[in-house]
Amino acid sequence: MSDAKHAPDRNSFWLFRESLKELKLTETLFNEFNRQLDRAGLIARKGQLIDASFVKAPVQRNTPDENARIKAGETVEDWSASKRSQKDTDARWTKKGDKSYYGYKNHVNVDNAHKLVRKYTVTDASVHDSQALNGLLDSGNTSHAVRADSAYRSEATEASLKAQGYHSRIHRKGVRGKPLTDREKQGNSTRSKTRCRVEHVFAWMAQWGGTTVRCIGLARAEVRIGFMNLVYNMRRFCVIRRVATS
Repeated sequence: MSDAKHAPDRNSFWLFRESLKELKLTETLFNEFNRQLDRAGLIARKGQLIDASFVKAPVQRNTPDENARIKAGETVEDWSASKRSQKDTDARWTKKGDKSYYGYKNHVNVDNAHKLVRKYTVTDASVHDSQALNGLLDSGNTSHAVRADSAYRSEATEASLKAQGYHSRIHRKGVRGKPLTDREKQGNSTRSKTRCRVEHVFAWMAQWGGTTVRCIGLARAEVRIGFMNLVYNMRRFCVIRRVATS
C-alpha cells in the first residue's frame, strides 16, 4: 500500500477472519476462485492426486483427566469461561512413524495437469487419511485416475472407487506374510513420479508458514488452512500465466 497509515492493523485482520468463520465463507471463496480458474481454461485434468499434511497447533497443558474428557467430547466444568476460551478442545494427537503430532490435517485433492488444489477438507490430526478420501474426489476432473500413497489403499477403498467409476492408481502395500513383488514395487516407483507433485504443494505451503496454526479450535483452523489453500492457488495461477506468456 502507498500509505502505511491506512494499512489494516492486527485487530482488523482478526475481525476479518472471525467474520469468515462465523459466516462460513472460506470454502465459498475457495470454490469461487476455482470457478474462475475453470473459466480461464485451467480445468482439472490428467487425474487427481490425494494427500494430507499435518498442521501443528500449540500443545495444550492439560491433566490426564482433562484430556480424557476432551477426547470424549465432554466439557471440563472446572474451567472458567476465560480459561475455556484459551483451550483448544478440537485438536488431537496422532503418531506417524516415530514422531507425534498435535493439531489438524489439511487433506487436499490436487489436479495432475496444473498442480492446483481442487478440493480440500480440514480435520483434527487423529483422522486417518483414508477417511477423508470420498469427500475429496472430484468428478469434474477429465481423467478418472486417482493417485495416493499406500495409506489410502484397502479393499473397501478399491471397491468404492470402482463403483464410482474411478481408476485406482493408489500405491500397493505389502502385508504380513505377503510382501510386495518386484513388479509391484516397480509399479509403486512409477506411480511416485506423478504422485510426488502433490508434495510440491505442501512444500510451498511449508515455506509460507502453512505447517502451523496459532488459532484455537477447528472452526478457526478451517479458515487459516482454507486460506492457505486459496493463496497457494492464486500464487500457482500467477506462475502458470507467467510461464504461458513468456
